[in-house]
Amino acid sequence: MKVAAAPGYNPGRVNERKILQGTGYTLMYLGLILVALVQIFPLVWLLIFSLKNNQEIFNMAPFSIPAHPHWENYVNVWTNGNIAQYFVNSVLITAIALALTVLLASFVTYAVTRMRWKGRSFVLGLFMVGLMIPVHSTLIPLFSLFLKLHLTDSPISIILSYVAFNLPTTIMILLGFYYALPKEVEEAAIIDGCSVNTMFFRIILPMTSSVLATTAIINMIYNWNEFIFVNTFISSDKYKTLTVGVQNFIGQYTTDWGAIGATLMISILPILIVFLLLSDRIVEGIAAGSVKG
Repeated sequence: MKVAAAPGYNPGRVNERKILQGTGYTLMYLGLILVALVQIFPLVWLLIFSLKNNQEIFNMAPFSIPAHPHWENYVNVWTNGNIAQYFVNSVLITAIALALTVLLASFVTYAVTRMRWKGRSFVLGLFMVGLMIPVHSTLIPLFSLFLKLHLTDSPISIILSYVAFNLPTTIMILLGFYYALPKEVEEAAIIDGCSVNTMFFRIILPMTSSVLATTAIINMIYNWNEFIFVNTFISSDKYKTLTVGVQNFIGQYTTDWGAIGATLMISILPILIVFLLLSDRIVEGIAAGSVKG
């Protein structure tokens, strides 16, 4: 038995829509692939750059692979260029500053969004003012302050600077997510006898893990790549980070460009690995924190 077609049903038009839809998806994916290739372009160039010596860098085409790649550039910068020490310093300073920033920003955001107290809007406004302060305008006052406190040439000065300048941005990202948290969860926790501290650490923080991943990667990228504060406050080699340590390969009369490329490649890898591991959580956190409900 044949089933009658619905009124107005046109098989030709349906097939035409499917073809147009498929063409649209194909063009979109081709565009995304093109954008991805453009994004990968600098990394491929830097990898090839790091496998050449000075003569090959200036005499060969930018994307020409040397006949004998100089993998020893990586060994030399890690062992003889003190890059291992700079790498450890970058990891420690970035991790400590990141943990303090995320934790303190969570405290502040929870206090101004979930608690009722006088002056909370004023306090939030003070933090947001920090977004308008240029980093370079604070170098001389901060250097003078750290000099009086005997904190120059100390990782503490770098950590404090990172935390202070990253707090406003981190709080701004967390605000939308905290406003959207259901109050019923807190009310149920209070009925069960939870204190404020227990409720924050055991309920609120786990619920905000996605947006915390977003703030973590943003803070990590800033801390890892930061140059001005380290170059201003740190003078000893034992406290320098990767971004400043790369200057060791720039001499008065000669520069080891292959070693610089290897150092930059080493400095990029941790960021890429962390971003790939947290990419799903980052997108989830951005989407969740963008809507106030």
